[in-house]
Formats: sequence, C-alpha cells, structure tokens
Amino acid sequence: MGPGCWWGHGGFFEMPAVGMVLGIIFWLMVLYGLFVFVSAIVKRGAGQAKKEETAMDILKKLYAGGEIDTEEFVRKKKDLES
Repeated sequence: MGPGCWWGHGGFFEMPAVGMVLGIIFWLMVLYGLFVFVSAIVKRGAGQAKKEETAMDILKKLYAGGEIDTEEFVRKKKDLES
C-alpha cells in the first residue's frame, strides 16, 4: 500500500465497500421517490372522493349543533325540498 492506495489506479470508488454503500444509497433514494409519488397519488384521489356538502347537510348540522330550533329546521327543510 503506497501513496496511491486511495486515489491511484482504480480510485476510491472501486473499493467494494464504497460501491456497496453507494448502491444502498441509490436504492433507498429510488424507494423514497416511489413512496413520495404514491403518497401524492393517494392524497389526490382522496381529495377527489370527498363529496361536496349540500344545503341539506348544512341545515342538518345547524340543527344538530343547536344553532336553529325545530320549527326553523322544518320550515327551511320544506323550502329546500320544494
């Protein structure tokens, strides 16, 4: 082992341990990229699956939360159904 042991002839990257570590890092990066890609697709799909809230849904929430009484709920429900 002379002065060119690390940087001479074959170079630093021809050592088996370094190549193995770089290979592991490469595959970890590929797996991480796939994970990010799949997560983005799943989140986008979940956002599209959410239905829009209707006026009747809002009215029911107001009634359930005690913000309107029974008479007002029935009256507004009739208005929405007509």
